[in-house]
Amino acid sequence: MTDLLVRRARLPGHADLQDVVVRDGRIAVVATSGTHLPEPAAGSDEVVDVEGQLVLPGLIDAHCHVDKTLWSGPWVPHSAGPRLVDRIANERTRRTDLGLPSPEYAAALLRHMATLGTTRVRTHTDVDPGLGVAGIESVAKAAAAVEGLIDVEQVAFPQDGVIRRPGTVELLEAALDAGATTLGGIDPAGVDDDPLGQLDALFEIAARRGASIDIHLHDTGSLGAWQFGLVAQRTVAHGLQGKVALSHADAIGTVPDTERLRLIDLLAESGVALVTAAVYDVPVPSVLELAERGVTLAAGSDGIRDLWGPYGNGDMIERAMHIAYRNGVRRDEDIELALDCATHGAARLLGLESYGLVPGAPADLVVVPSRTPAEAVVSRPTRSLVIKNGRVVARDGQLVAV
Repeated sequence: MTDLLVRRARLPGHADLQDVVVRDGRIAVVATSGTHLPEPAAGSDEVVDVEGQLVLPGLIDAHCHVDKTLWSGPWVPHSAGPRLVDRIANERTRRTDLGLPSPEYAAALLRHMATLGTTRVRTHTDVDPGLGVAGIESVAKAAAAVEGLIDVEQVAFPQDGVIRRPGTVELLEAALDAGATTLGGIDPAGVDDDPLGQLDALFEIAARRGASIDIHLHDTGSLGAWQFGLVAQRTVAHGLQGKVALSHADAIGTVPDTERLRLIDLLAESGVALVTAAVYDVPVPSVLELAERGVTLAAGSDGIRDLWGPYGNGDMIERAMHIAYRNGVRRDEDIELALDCATHGAARLLGLESYGLVPGAPADLVVVPSRTPAEAVVSRPTRSLVIKNGRVVARDGQLVAV
């Protein structure tokens, strides 16, 4: 692969401007600008001077639903009722008429996300008896269409429940065979009304197949807190520390302070991560408390212009702003914790062995016209440059011909 030299980059944690040398799609050298560095390979013109702009590692959307998106299609007014069960039923009724899941819509959204500096996504793809694994196959087709722009990991998501819909457990295994790498779940108590049954099924499959687990947990208060404990116990019992996450985890913001801190410590001890999207009026976990107690917190867009809601644009820097704002933080170092949810925190959640702006990591870089990460989060500027695996894929918010 053509070598790339990025000159005069402002990297987080470095007082001086840095030069970044890329070879074979990975960062080879990071050195103070002005230090003698080898030029790119003979015949290559891949030298980029970013003139002191901030360079961030490739952004990660750790929780989205690209199979549901209507992105690039005609506007569809929202028609679901206010409850979770209303939105589930509405989508099940309307998705076929609207051509969902659509690989074309999903690919269009993924391309847009790439222009915003997202270089990897974990997307939750519906798996149910009415759909089978068609959604997994549709997203795989979209992922193939954007290969080289953005990496796509799929979660087999049983949105309508696991136990209450006979055949779903078997479909989850089929989804792993079709390319999913993570098992999803949803409100073991609130949706399935069988928390032990759902969790036992998910953990048994995950342990046997070497899969990760990422459960939507909207249940609030003591009911949700109780399920935190069930998940933590099974994570440790099956040796899945570092491979289990709770998405949304609404209970964390709906219990008394002492109980909240107990739950956070429970997550830290069991190696269970949290994922937030900071959507609507859903409680947002404290970036300060989780960082202090050693719990991984990642972030995602959740739904992006779909039958669940008309909002969302796939911008993970904007999502970090929502997390920071909802946390009420103002200091630069605290705002940076919100951005960490879309970078290093998300990388930990996904179990990436190598990530960041260090030698050996994949050369996934995002250049923004800001001086600090906090300024980038607050101003949310157009991305000047997006580099994926050492190749420039977007400039000034537009994909480039590659």
